[in-house]
Amino acid sequence: MTGALRVGNASGFYGDRLSAWREMLDGGELDVLTGDYLAELTMLILGRDRLRDPSLGYAKTFLRQLEGCLGTALDRGVTLVTNAGGLNPAGLAAAIGALADRLGLTVRVGYVEGDAVARPDALTANAYLGAFGIAACLDAGADVVVTGRVTDASLAVGPAIARFGWGRDDLDPLAGATVAGHLIECGAQVTGGNFSFFTELPDGGHRPGFPIAEIHPDGSSVLTKHPGSGGAVTVETVTAQLLYEVGGPAYLGPDVVTRLDTVELHQDGPDRVRVAGVRGTPPPDTLKVGVNNLGGFRNSMTFVLCGLDIPAKAALVRAQLAEAVGKEGLEFTLARTDHPDAPDTETASALLHVHLRDGDKARAGRAFSAAAVELALASYPGCTLTTLPGDATPYGVFTADAVPQGAVSHVAVLPDGVRVPIAPPARTAAAPETAPPHLPGAVATADPAAPTGGAGWPATGPTRRAALGEVVGARSGDKGGDANLGVWARADATWAWLRGWLTVDRLAELLPETAPLTVERYELPNLRAINFVIRGLLGRGVAASTRFDPQAKAFGELLRSRVVDLPAGLPGGPSATVEEGRP
Repeated sequence: MTGALRVGNASGFYGDRLSAWREMLDGGELDVLTGDYLAELTMLILGRDRLRDPSLGYAKTFLRQLEGCLGTALDRGVTLVTNAGGLNPAGLAAAIGALADRLGLTVRVGYVEGDAVARPDALTANAYLGAFGIAACLDAGADVVVTGRVTDASLAVGPAIARFGWGRDDLDPLAGATVAGHLIECGAQVTGGNFSFFTELPDGGHRPGFPIAEIHPDGSSVLTKHPGSGGAVTVETVTAQLLYEVGGPAYLGPDVVTRLDTVELHQDGPDRVRVAGVRGTPPPDTLKVGVNNLGGFRNSMTFVLCGLDIPAKAALVRAQLAEAVGKEGLEFTLARTDHPDAPDTETASALLHVHLRDGDKARAGRAFSAAAVELALASYPGCTLTTLPGDATPYGVFTADAVPQGAVSHVAVLPDGVRVPIAPPARTAAAPETAPPHLPGAVATADPAAPTGGAGWPATGPTRRAALGEVVGARSGDKGGDANLGVWARADATWAWLRGWLTVDRLAELLPETAPLTVERYELPNLRAINFVIRGLLGRGVAASTRFDPQAKAFGELLRSRVVDLPAGLPGGPSATVEEGRP
């Protein structure tokens, strides 16, 4: 078929807007409606669900959402594709069939399995499958397709394969559809959600609508949303999502390696952005495997330190708690939220966050939290806590490795129950090399990947002190223990300056957390963007992290808030100002 395929998305994570499925079905024309429920942390949650009840392991929320709109989808001929199957796609498929029976509906449900990898010592271990199993279910007439752990973009790529008949060697169309899938997979993030310049959106970012990708036979697409829904679709909102949770320009996937440095974005009318030019190369011969293990138990308490002698007060608490429960597994973070000569208690106070991780639930539980509370009348002046004593909770540890593509049994289970094996790609290639990393302790003063002197701007000249966020946007996120930070310039002149100025060493000055870590830097000139991958920033992953921002979601906004010397002639933006020395 030659017409565009309209693929909407109604969920970006397990817990997203409950009404989105209904909103998308009622808001306008669609061919396919997808829902992404899986993240690294979600797989851990589903794994714990399955421990309690082996019949679970899928996103139960999806069934509640489906109950109110399955009939509408069937009436309107909208196919539903979701990875809500999690660890038990067969179980969710059966539950959908039972729901349809109860509602008096006839529905054809297919599902994809084979992502589970045998790891006896792991809570969950799942390979990231591709899109051809989804396509096989759709080719067999499925109204609903349920998957386990496929790549997020596969939810959109599979319907495009089925619609346009692409094969394994149609690498450019597969890559283009992968970009479209990546852009809509996080729901409202591409229509103005979590957008650096949210104050410029027509509705101020109050309730962005969910996105639609109009995918064409050549793999190009137009990103849009239903008329009348909130937010906006602009080159910048699309750029922000394109930079989310990616690494180098070679975006690895099980079906294709997508070259993000070939993506071209053009405004195609109000709330319409055309995505074109995407090129693909053969996929690697391995699949990524996400592994979750239970790492032990954790607990946290927070002390309020008010007024004078903040460091000494924090040191006293450290010593007292170490004496009470032992040093092993204790972690202290002092947040200097206090202001000098403050008029009230809150603005005069710092927060000392104390965490304990241990394999012994009893030590990490009441033994720790009670020891903290016992200091209330026997520690620093003004001692108080914001937390009540509580028990420890288990935490998970995420790691990633790889298996050969042929080592998993990728299977499409068709609506009639026939099981169709999905062969791995016959044509693969070695994974592209990453950029030379900037190692901790390196003596280089400039990133070799970046030009020196500002690339078109004089090395010296008049400057003004302002927040970096006046002239750049940012989007950041997590991948296991690593984080990425994408930064884009709002104008060509700003890009000419930014690519020479924002080196790895400069990043370490602005965000000192990155200084001791291995950092990779990539340029994406078509997007006027730089992407940093910060290895190990999040430790053992979000479930184990005690960081204030455990998923690095705010890391980009932290960078934008830093006050720097901007060239005086650099174009600014209307959304950021500096007041009282602060952005």
